[in-house]
Amino acid sequence: MQKTRGIISNRDRARQIRNYKGLRYGNITPTDIDGLIEYKNKGYIIIELKYEAAELPLGQQLALERLTDDLERSGKSTICIVASHQEIDCNKDIDVANTFVSNYRLKGNWYTPNIQLTTKQLIEKYLMTLPQ
Repeated sequence: MQKTRGIISNRDRARQIRNYKGLRYGNITPTDIDGLIEYKNKGYIIIELKYEAAELPLGQQLALERLTDDLERSGKSTICIVASHQEIDCNKDIDVANTFVSNYRLKGNWYTPNIQLTTKQLIEKYLMTLPQ
């Protein structure tokens, strides 16, 4: 059993590069998702991190949009958060809670916050909208 929740327990395995070249279908290859929370059978939170101002590649954007919208249509509220970090040292951990939200998808639309908002702040606002 994992001793500290939210911390990668096997760092060597987490550092392994995933090679998807054998899973190409036309121009489509797998994409990754950096975080997923299923919250008390009430909603989903999808998190994608980018370094600095890197944009989502179109294929990844489409996959995240479709996944978010499909989960929403299933009857569970879903938010997809794209956040940026500034950690240049690949050997240092990224504190995801304190990354800054670049944009997010909710109810079929993309939004850009008009104030600086951390991932944790947006998640906490989102959780308050879910049914008790």
